[in-house]
Amino acid sequence: MGNIIDAICEVIKSPMHQLDSYAKSHNRVNSMGEALEEYIKDVFSGTVNESNFKKRDQLISESFSYLGNQNNPPDSMLINGGDAIEVKKIESPNSALALNSSYPKAKIYANSSMINQTCRDCEDWSIRDIIYAVGVVDGKNLNSLAFIYGMDYCADKDVYERIKLTIKNGVESITDVEFAETKELGRVNRVDPLGITYLRVRGMWHIENPFKVFENIYKRNNSNNFNFMALINETKFKTLDNVNKLDELAQTDTNVTIKNVRIKNPNNPAKLLDAKLITFFVR
Repeated sequence: MGNIIDAICEVIKSPMHQLDSYAKSHNRVNSMGEALEEYIKDVFSGTVNESNFKKRDQLISESFSYLGNQNNPPDSMLINGGDAIEVKKIESPNSALALNSSYPKAKIYANSSMINQTCRDCEDWSIRDIIYAVGVVDGKNLNSLAFIYGMDYCADKDVYERIKLTIKNGVESITDVEFAETKELGRVNRVDPLGITYLRVRGMWHIENPFKVFENIYKRNNSNNFNFMALINETKFKTLDNVNKLDELAQTDTNVTIKNVRIKNPNNPAKLLDAKLITFFVR
């Protein structure tokens, strides 16, 4: 089963910063966002350079237990209880990530109302770690890519649920308005005299991108064609049994570095957590 270390090694060995060329080589890809999603699938399944589409599909099937889409997050989940992956494309180095109605996730839960039944039933699971794969796409090129675990980036779900519930209860406390049951913040029925108009009240969540959040420990070099960073807390890093692959690459490729860093606990910034920062660049 592949994991984040395998994916990092694939990025280092096959950096696909010319995303337009990659999209053209995958004839089912219609946009740079889709090309980025396909590239992320490839680095986690070891199929970046696989030109036989039947073999590629087979290897991807052996790597993932679930593949979603924009309307059915997460974008994918690794097989045998592996990590979930959410791919986000931004077009400006400092743009925030648009999460729409789904608040940031430190982890992903099988009982969440935000995932569909197919995702829930793909394996026997209850909770998974989630990786945010964030790509900065400038026109046809992937300038920067970050892998960051939700637990190192987002607060626990109770923080977001509390805000969501407070707003939802406040909206529903308005008098003389007919509300309907909804997973959103609210839905008002029969707004007009004919009773044919309804109002949906939706949350639109955003979070600052990882390059901005962690700029105190990593700064991109804008003169490079491609910049990559991955951040893995020490506890998670110790559970990965193939880190020697990454160590070997770092010893042979001077563009790869592995550093010990300390990051703020998303739930309590007064506490610092030990983590590994992996970086790579292409000039």
